[in-house]
Amino acid sequence: MDELQILRALDASYFCSILVDVKRNRYECQKETERLPQLDREGCYTKLLEELTQEAVTEGEQKTFQEKFSLEYMKKMLCGPEVAKGYRSYYTDCHVVLGGERKWCRMSVVLVDSDENGDPNHVLILVQDVTRQKEKDVEYEKKLQEAYELAERANQAKTTFLNNMSHDIRTPMNAIIGFTSLAATHLDERELLKDYLGKIMISSNHLLSLINDVLDMSRIESGRVKIEENECSIPIVMHDLRNILQTDIKAKRLDFFIDTVDVVNEDVICDRLRLNQILLNCMSNAMKYTKAGGTVGIRIIQKEHAPEGYADYDFVVRDTGIGMSEEFAKHIFEPFSREENATVGRIPGTGLGMSITKNIVDMMGGTISVRSKIGEGSEFTISLRFKTASTSQRRGVIQELNGFRALVADDNMDSCVSVEKMLRTIGLRPEWTTSGKEAVFRARYATEQNDPFRVYIIDWLMPDMNGVEVVRRIRTEIGEQVPIIILTAYDWSDIEQEAREAGVTAFCAKPLFLSELYDVLQNASQTDGVPEHPVFGKEEFKGKRVLLVEDVELNREIAETILKDAGIAVVAVENGKQAVDYMSQAEDDFIDLILMDVMMPVMDGYEATRRIRAMSGGKNESVPIIAMTANAFEEDVRHALDAGMNEHLSKPIRIEALYDVMKKFL
Repeated sequence: MDELQILRALDASYFCSILVDVKRNRYECQKETERLPQLDREGCYTKLLEELTQEAVTEGEQKTFQEKFSLEYMKKMLCGPEVAKGYRSYYTDCHVVLGGERKWCRMSVVLVDSDENGDPNHVLILVQDVTRQKEKDVEYEKKLQEAYELAERANQAKTTFLNNMSHDIRTPMNAIIGFTSLAATHLDERELLKDYLGKIMISSNHLLSLINDVLDMSRIESGRVKIEENECSIPIVMHDLRNILQTDIKAKRLDFFIDTVDVVNEDVICDRLRLNQILLNCMSNAMKYTKAGGTVGIRIIQKEHAPEGYADYDFVVRDTGIGMSEEFAKHIFEPFSREENATVGRIPGTGLGMSITKNIVDMMGGTISVRSKIGEGSEFTISLRFKTASTSQRRGVIQELNGFRALVADDNMDSCVSVEKMLRTIGLRPEWTTSGKEAVFRARYATEQNDPFRVYIIDWLMPDMNGVEVVRRIRTEIGEQVPIIILTAYDWSDIEQEAREAGVTAFCAKPLFLSELYDVLQNASQTDGVPEHPVFGKEEFKGKRVLLVEDVELNREIAETILKDAGIAVVAVENGKQAVDYMSQAEDDFIDLILMDVMMPVMDGYEATRRIRAMSGGKNESVPIIAMTANAFEEDVRHALDAGMNEHLSKPIRIEALYDVMKKFL
């Protein structure tokens, strides 16, 4: 079989093949096709090339096509010393029109034979449709380019993150080390020492928040964060949030609002820990970027038309801070994103908080969006759908107040409208005003008309007159019997005594929910006032006995000091085995509570707890055991409870948090 026969056998994958006699400028069509313009069986090759160029090749490639398939180019490419090295072919990819469609074709020129000088006698032109391959190549190149750009962005983000973290970690560490050194040299100057310790605490809390952000992001990316749905009270979540933020709001002198709109379903099924984290991240962000004297707040709106058994909520976080550009707002939820400007550069942060928030919102099946304008502030809206709890209680009419008038005084009209709706549900005839002075006038006028208000709800802070003064003046008009309730988003402990003396019956914390207003008014209507709850103090721990199980000497010293300051008798051991041995020998009820570390040598806290619970006679089945550990994730809480512990506290331990947990069991 000669070489030409071999080439003809190999051209099965080509839809067209043309044998060209280079020296005679003739061609012969070896394979018929209908995909190219009608070809003569044979003829002049130069004329064929011109026809193909004009009729089949796209305009932008005609010049290149005509050049590379000319007889001169063939002679140049397929003759001389290169042929001896085995370079006997070449190809060109070009766009051609086939059957009215634009396709990619590969035109291969293969040497068939040559003369004694190495000049080509015959060549075979093979035409192949490579459109699919080209499309795959283009798609592959596109994906490769996207992967490259993604890798570049990730690399840049990593570099930026490491730079930011290096700066942001060193900043609070520098403050901690510096103020600790200063405190050691000013031990006799009490006020100065107190100031230094306060700054050390602020810097320590900031450093802890940085670490938590990095760990949270790592866990989200590794898929270890799970949504744990349980029954949850929205009022409790919101009041806990208010309490957490209160100190920082006060320290930064921010105006703070927190209210509700049409919240009917207060008890839902959701991950309370993650809901709290979402709201805390958004509120912390708002406070961080709002200057002293600005306004931050959150509004909870229950929307209509949710499916049966579900409730839809919008949690709207607003601030009057520095705002952000429209371009940056598009990237606010990307990891490590921080707007590059002089103001933001001075505010510490990793750029992870909103990315973490977005990931958690997504896992909970919700959405988060942002609206912002530079210099005017930002508004984040978190939309979530929860199952409603089967234990939710519906509050109805309070018979003792049914049909009577009520007056609401609050400078925020939305709050007035919201409270008005609640009062109508309870059975009252509510009216409202945004002025303290007008509230006093209306109280006097209603009394004179012999149609008095039977309930007053007064906001603590109003621009024309503060709530305590409003109450004092109203009392002079109406006497002592009618309940007057102070409504506030702030901690009222500083003004509670003055307010009681002015005639305040009870306090309600914003955001106000129907269940809370119902309970307060029901108590007030039945008892002509709500009794004060005793204030819990650490002196109530005196005489209690606590077993402290902690292997790190420094941590043990800190915990012992906190406990002894509260009058608690402390027994300290260094590992779980020592704790088990001690409890096996101790008399029944001798130890009132156990504070148990988890990660310890010899025996860990989980195993120690299980053994203490399993002791013969059930002598230690009921002793409260509280995990006090650096294992701070939700699965650690679950492991602690599964082992038999009653509560979980994560390190570093805050004194108030420790006392709050202990008072539940002592």
